[in-house]
Amino acid sequence: MNVLSSRPDGPAVEPFTRLPCLHLEGIVKRFPGVLALKGVTLDLQAGEVHAICGENGAGKSTLMKVISGQLSPDEGSITYLGEKRTFKSVNDAERMGIAIIHQELNLVPHLSVAENVYLAREPVRLGFINRRKMIADTQDCLNRLAVNIDPTTLVNTLSVAQQQMVEIAKALSLNAKVLILDEPTSSLTETETAQLFRIVKELKVQGVGMLYISHRLDEMQHIVDRVTVMRDGGHVSTRRFSETSVNQIVADMVGRSLDEKFPPRTGKPTQEVLLKVKNFGRKGAFQSIDFDLRKGEILGFAGLMGAGRTEIARAIFGADAIDTGSLELQGQTVSISTPQDAIRHGVAYLSEDRKSDGLALKMSLASNITLANMDAVCNAFGFIKFKEEEAAAHKYIKSLGIRTPSTRQATRLLSGGNQQKVVIGKWLFRDSKILFFDEPTRGIDVGAKYAIYELMDTLAAQGIGVVLISSELPELLGMSDRILVFHEGRLTAELQARHTSQEEIMHFASGYTQ
Repeated sequence: MNVLSSRPDGPAVEPFTRLPCLHLEGIVKRFPGVLALKGVTLDLQAGEVHAICGENGAGKSTLMKVISGQLSPDEGSITYLGEKRTFKSVNDAERMGIAIIHQELNLVPHLSVAENVYLAREPVRLGFINRRKMIADTQDCLNRLAVNIDPTTLVNTLSVAQQQMVEIAKALSLNAKVLILDEPTSSLTETETAQLFRIVKELKVQGVGMLYISHRLDEMQHIVDRVTVMRDGGHVSTRRFSETSVNQIVADMVGRSLDEKFPPRTGKPTQEVLLKVKNFGRKGAFQSIDFDLRKGEILGFAGLMGAGRTEIARAIFGADAIDTGSLELQGQTVSISTPQDAIRHGVAYLSEDRKSDGLALKMSLASNITLANMDAVCNAFGFIKFKEEEAAAHKYIKSLGIRTPSTRQATRLLSGGNQQKVVIGKWLFRDSKILFFDEPTRGIDVGAKYAIYELMDTLAAQGIGVVLISSELPELLGMSDRILVFHEGRLTAELQARHTSQEEIMHFASGYTQ
C-alpha cells in the first residue's frame, strides 16, 4: 500500500509500505494576519525517525504544536493508530501516547527525577502518593534507556543531557507511541549527543515513532530514516534520507541552491583603528589581552569552551569589571564601566542568549528596536512619540528583511532569525560603531544564517567594526578578515583568515603557541 503518493500541491513523495502510526492530511492553521500552515500532509511510521526541516518560520513548531495538542488545526485531519483523532490539549495527546520534548526542557528543578516523571500523575494508594511504586516505575523507564540516574536525585543537580533523559523517561512512562524531539542536541556535547543517538536507536527498536527537528543537518545521517522539508508553512518534499543530500535539503529549505555558504565580501577594512584593547585582565577569566579592531573589519574570536572569548567581550561592553587594562576608541582613551557607558560610546554587544539578554520578548518589535535609544522617540516630557517609533521599526524591517505581520507583533512570536535581526536593528538605531556578535547563528537555520552573514558584511562595508565570536570554525574562516585565537583566558594567535585553516586554529585553541 502506498501511504503517500503524488500530491496536487507538491512533488511526488517516496512511499513507505507500512501503515503509519500518525498521518496528517491537509493541516491548516491561521493566526491573525498569518497563514502558518498551508495544507500540510505528513505521516510517521512506527519505529521510524522522521526529520522535519525548514527555515525558522517555516511552520515546523506550529505543526508540532498541532500534533501534541497545544493548538487545534483550523482545517485538516489527524489519524493516529488508524483512527481519526482530535486532541483538545497536551494532556489529552499525552494520554493517547504522543509526547513532545522541547528544546527548553520542561522540568521542575527542585523536585526529584521520579516526581518529575510522574508529575500530576502520581500513583496513589489509599489516598496517598505511593512513592515506592513511583520510584520503581521511574527506575523501569530509566532501565529501558540504559541510563544510570537515581530516581530520587533532584533534577537541578543533573546535567542538561541527563535532564533530557528524564524527559524521555517521562515519555516512556506515558507509553508514548509518538515522540517529538525539538532541537535535542543544541545544548549537548559530542559525547552526550552520541548517548542520545544510542537511546533514539533503542526506541526505534521498541517501535516508537519519532519526529526529529534539528538545524544540524550533518548529524541526521546517524539516525534519520526520512526527511520532510517545509517552507513558508507548506510541504515541499519528503525523501528517504539515504537517497538525498544535505545540499538538496538546503535547496528545498531556501528555495534555491546554496552553492556558497558565505556571501562574498563587498568591502575591505581600512587601517583606521576603531578599538584598541591594552593589557586587559580579569582575575579567573582572562589576562594580558592586547588587540585592535579596524574600521570595516570583521574580527573573529576563536577558542574552546572556557577560552574567555565571551568574558572579554562582556568586559569591553562594561557588563563585567576588569582588574587591569585600558580601552581606546578612535585614538581616545575611554572609561567603560557599565553597559550604559559602552552604548554612549557606540559599542554594542549581541549576547549569545538573545532571548534572555537581548530582547524584551513580551514587548513589540517596534518597542525592542527603539529600546536602546528611547530619547530619539520620546518628547521632552518622556512620552513615546509612536509615529517616530513606528517609522524606526518600518525602516529596519525593510533594511534588515525582518519577516513580521506587524510592527506591533510580540517579539517572542518571531522566528529565531528574525529575533536576531531585531537585536541588530536595535543597535543600528543607536548608531553603534562597534558590534560584538556572540554566537549570532546558534539555533538559526541555514537560510537565516546566510541572511545574518549578509548583514554582517553590509555593516562592515559601511565602516562598522564587527567582532564575530563563534564556535563554528567554517563560519569564522568564511566571514572574518583576521582571527584571534584564545586558550584559557590568553591570546595565543592572530591569524589571517584567508591564510589559515581549521587545523591551525585548533592547534592554537588547544594551548600551543608555536
